[in-house]
Amino acid sequence: MLAWAGLIGWGLWMQRLPLWALAALAGVNLATLWSYAADKNAARGGGWRTPEKQLHLLALLGGWPAAWLAQQAMRHKSSKAAFRAVYWLTILAHCAALAGWVLWLRPRMLLNQ
Repeated sequence: MLAWAGLIGWGLWMQRLPLWALAALAGVNLATLWSYAADKNAARGGGWRTPEKQLHLLALLGGWPAAWLAQQAMRHKSSKAAFRAVYWLTILAHCAALAGWVLWLRPRMLLNQ
């Protein structure tokens, strides 16, 4: 998580990420935390559940730190091996895309303008 935060900080500092990206990441993490909490409450009360695909999409979009926090603090989706395997793949995909943008794609796009 520290490497991810460092990459975001460096990307912002070097102007390879727009400032609104930080606000977008904060928003997606809040939405992720809320979705996990709502799903946990629904699981306890027998209500409408949040589809796992939606939880994985939020993690892929950058909400994986909040997903980790929810899994630890709420003990939600933390023992389901299949879910956790896909969750870790979303982290790898998100971090690879972020690194690709900050370290390779964005600088090339700036040079081609």
